[in-house]
Amino acid sequence: MTDGPRRDRTLRRYETIVESLDDAVYAVRPDGTIAYVNERYAEMKGVAREELIGTNIYDWVTEETAEKARRVRKEVAEGTRDAGAVEYEFLTADGDRFPVEMRFARVTDGAGEELDRVGVIRDVRDQRHREEALRRKNERLDEFASIVSHDLRNPLNVAVGRLELAREECDSAHLDEVARAHDRMEALIADLLTLARTGKDLEAAEPVDLAEFVRECWAGVETDGATVHVETDRTIRADRSRLKQLVENLVRNAVDHAGDGATVTIGDIDADGLVRGFFVADDGPGIPAADRERVFEAGYSTAAGGTGFGLSIVESVAEAHGWEARVTDASGGGARFEFTGVDVIE
Repeated sequence: MTDGPRRDRTLRRYETIVESLDDAVYAVRPDGTIAYVNERYAEMKGVAREELIGTNIYDWVTEETAEKARRVRKEVAEGTRDAGAVEYEFLTADGDRFPVEMRFARVTDGAGEELDRVGVIRDVRDQRHREEALRRKNERLDEFASIVSHDLRNPLNVAVGRLELAREECDSAHLDEVARAHDRMEALIADLLTLARTGKDLEAAEPVDLAEFVRECWAGVETDGATVHVETDRTIRADRSRLKQLVENLVRNAVDHAGDGATVTIGDIDADGLVRGFFVADDGPGIPAADRERVFEAGYSTAAGGTGFGLSIVESVAEAHGWEARVTDASGGGARFEFTGVDVIE
């Protein structure tokens, strides 16, 4: 096969790939005229491809967008950056606008002279809608956390103080019940506040030695004679404060359900010869298969005195990290909580 037909076949292959993209692709000559657009570009613009080819690229954008692009083009030409990136409002032929992200690069000859520039434009409307929805959600979480931490705790503190005064005046078993109710309310408020805060983005992910970290968490929880087996030496990338919430809630859950002398095991999840995540298992009664879809729901609890928010907090922490959480049977009986999609560093 000669070089010509081979080159033509290669070009057709590349064109097929470009046409299959969901992003708009274009090529512009040094004089600013459009040399090529894919079908997606024409669709976004709202005109036929033939109407675009040969016209000046800046005839189809606002002056503000043109100025942004010229400024970034100058930085690329000066070598300040290898490729350009611009966020702007895409203008359709009908005058509609929507947010896009554009990335472009220069195509040069052997002497460094610009031949063309090629770019890709991505419609980011869905992304912006998700970001806005997340912003509103975080605002609601902030408001809720404020209510929990201030408007609920203040009257509870007053009630606790009044209870102490009542104890000085009389001795009654009823007051002990009131104290237990106060403790229950404090636990609920603490878990509600934690749940509200775990719904937000991670503050900072960093390398965490999982074995060392688990032992630190274990030392900070009342384990009632339980023991821990750490069967991992991996380092993962995680937000330490959030991971602490996850591990401590799972340890409390294991101790609450497995009872005195429980054994909690933390180990690796392997797949295809690689570590994909970790698990936390206990040797308690386990979780019936029919209830496994509900265990992460807020309010679900089978332990006496449980708030029902612990496992919901666990799932929220996992989701914030981009991990998938599931519950299954432990090898020797009991419950096994698995977390996959974890960024395992080593």
